[in-house]
Amino acid sequence: MAELTRHPDGITAVDTHYLRPQFDASHVIVQDGRAAFIDTGTTHSVPHLLAALDQLGVARDAVDYMFLTHVHLDHAGGAGELMRQLPNARAVIHPRGAQHMIDPGKLITASIAVYGEENYRRLYGDLVPIPAARVVAAEDGQIFALAGRALECIHTPGHAMHHQCIVDREHAVAFTGDTFGLSYRELDVDGRAMVIPTTTPTQFDPEQLVASIRRIAALKPDALYLTHYSRVTDIPRLAAELERQLGVIIAATRAAATASGDDRADCKRRIVAAMRDLWLSTARNHGVQISDAGILSMLELDLELNADGLIAWLDRAKR
Repeated sequence: MAELTRHPDGITAVDTHYLRPQFDASHVIVQDGRAAFIDTGTTHSVPHLLAALDQLGVARDAVDYMFLTHVHLDHAGGAGELMRQLPNARAVIHPRGAQHMIDPGKLITASIAVYGEENYRRLYGDLVPIPAARVVAAEDGQIFALAGRALECIHTPGHAMHHQCIVDREHAVAFTGDTFGLSYRELDVDGRAMVIPTTTPTQFDPEQLVASIRRIAALKPDALYLTHYSRVTDIPRLAAELERQLGVIIAATRAAATASGDDRADCKRRIVAAMRDLWLSTARNHGVQISDAGILSMLELDLELNADGLIAWLDRAKR
């Protein structure tokens, strides 16, 4: 049985079981018996997504769309396998990411280089290509109708150049992938979310990310659905918090680069330390009662990936 969190407006979060519970979500929108997925988790997640359809009473041939916010594998690794199970669905992907889903060879090679083949297979399984005829490269502002419900793709670079968000203006919500950061439910206090930005490799760009955060906030949504992890509200507060943290992180990254010179390992240590201090102080100011060790164990992967992305950004800035 899939682990579902049912939200208003026919929206359901499905836990993809990537790494730990309530870390990575796929969302299903159901409208008048038709459905759309937004993000998929990994190939190992697909049985959970299919079980979710069964629990929601939606036939596989009633799924019209599979939207990907971007093609990082925790969001899109299961896309090809899921499409094999959904005979009528079209995959809606940013133009910069579409070819990587049609021919995932470069994604596979790059991922194995990072993780090693054994870990890559354990984490992600096999990436299945999506036939080109079933892929739609979505333009900025392009609208797709789900049983008459308008879903608009808007391009939101900053986390990745191939990132898009899916906006449901009628219901004042949007699905933001990683653009609007990460918000783990364990860090909620009295129903108020804590949010942190994600600066993972390889295309992080702070100016573009801030512009994308502002574009989302300007929609004045009642709620946003993050892949990590699902529904948040109080969007103006969270948008301001993301900008504040990004400002601190970028200043710390520049200071680390100056202090470390050409010593990349030392630079990364300094960035991780600064980000650790920032997130612990943010959690305490938010009222989180979990121990420092508990908070850091939850954010350990994000610290490492964010630091790697910041160093990659520094390298590009030097060219």
